[in-house]
Amino acid sequence: MADAAAPPIVVGRVRKPHGLKGELAIFPLTDDPAAVFVVGRAIQLRDLGGDLVGEVVIEQARIYHRECLLKFKGHDRREAVDDYRQLFLAVARDVLAPLEEGEVYQQELVGWAVRDEADEPLGIVSEVYDLPQGPTIEVQGPTREFMLPFRAEYVKQVDRAARRLVVTVPKGLLE
Repeated sequence: MADAAAPPIVVGRVRKPHGLKGELAIFPLTDDPAAVFVVGRAIQLRDLGGDLVGEVVIEQARIYHRECLLKFKGHDRREAVDDYRQLFLAVARDVLAPLEEGEVYQQELVGWAVRDEADEPLGIVSEVYDLPQGPTIEVQGPTREFMLPFRAEYVKQVDRAARRLVVTVPKGLLE
């Protein structure tokens, strides 16, 4: 069961209107867009600051190349969706499939403790960056921050209950 106070999960970014009949091109921020962008699902519109702008219901959804094309109920013309450019789409956690063991939502990593394999504290995750080479965490350590790719070779354990990562740090990174 999802935490009632948990923030919604951002699942897509509106790129631009597509055509004249109210469709939008969406860049998916989920690994399973077909399971998230479902006809009849209510979805939140949020701005760059994370503030709620509105809520819409998906009327049509289809995958188109690397994007999703969505049409919302009551939005039948391009002018109705023109102002949605660069907004984000979010859903409540409880409508998404449960996470598998060791999985985590990137946006919830901020504030997690980071420890090495000897259980020594290394710092706190202060930011998560989605870089071309993959997700990377910024860790605020006792004397300075460092960046660590969020990959299995470095992240050895994800403990959601304790909000803790156990990592292997490459030689020389902390020196």
